[in-house]
Amino acid sequence: MARPPSGKGAPEAGSATSEDDKRIWGRVTATVTPPAQRKAARVTPGAVLPSAVLPAAETEPVAPPLVRGVAGKKRTAALTPASAGRSTTPASLPRAPEAARPPIAPRAQPAPEELEPGRKRRLTRERDPIEARIDLHGFGRFEAEDQLRGFLIGCQMRGLRSVLVITGQGRRGGGIIRASVHEWLTGPHLRGVVSGFAPAHRRHGGDGALYVTLKGR
Repeated sequence: MARPPSGKGAPEAGSATSEDDKRIWGRVTATVTPPAQRKAARVTPGAVLPSAVLPAAETEPVAPPLVRGVAGKKRTAALTPASAGRSTTPASLPRAPEAARPPIAPRAQPAPEELEPGRKRRLTRERDPIEARIDLHGFGRFEAEDQLRGFLIGCQMRGLRSVLVITGQGRRGGGIIRASVHEWLTGPHLRGVVSGFAPAHRRHGGDGALYVTLKGR
C-alpha cells in the first residue's frame, strides 16, 4: 500500500494509482474518529468557588460567638482573621491562695485561788464533805508530785469536788513536799483540775495539810 503524501493528506490527482489510493484512503479515514475538543474553564481572580469544589468542612456555616454587653444583653461578636481560630472565652485566672488562718490557741485556764472564807469554814465544820484524802508522807519529791497529780485527776474524773492533801510539816517545819505543793497545784498540769486550796484546820492536820477544791469536768 502506498503511503499518503504530506500536505492535505489526500493523494495527488493524475498519478497512476490515484484511484486506488483514493479508495484505500477513504476506507482508512472512515475508521478514524477525531478527538473531541474541550474548552478551558475561565476563573476570575477573587471569585468565590462553587460549593461543589470546596471541602465539606469549609462549606459548613460557623456561628459567631455570643458576647455579653455592658447592659447584660447578648450581642454577636464579629470574627476577625486574628481572632478566627482563637477561643473568645477568657482563660480562668489562678486563684490567689487564701491567707492561712492562725491556729486557735486553747483558752488559758485560770490559776487556782485561795479558798473563800465561807467555803473554808464549811470544810472545817464538814458541812461540805471532804470526799477523799491522800497522805504524801514517805514519798520523795518527784514521786510525791506524781502521786498528787494522779490522785487529783482521778478525783475530778469521779466527780469529786473537795479533797484533803496531807503533806506533813517535815523536820522543823521545812519539809520538801510541803514547800513544793503550792508550785505543783498551780502548775500547768493541774490548771484545769484545781480551782482553789487553803491550809487545813488543826483538826484536819493544820499547817501539814491542805483543803483542795476541784473544778467540774
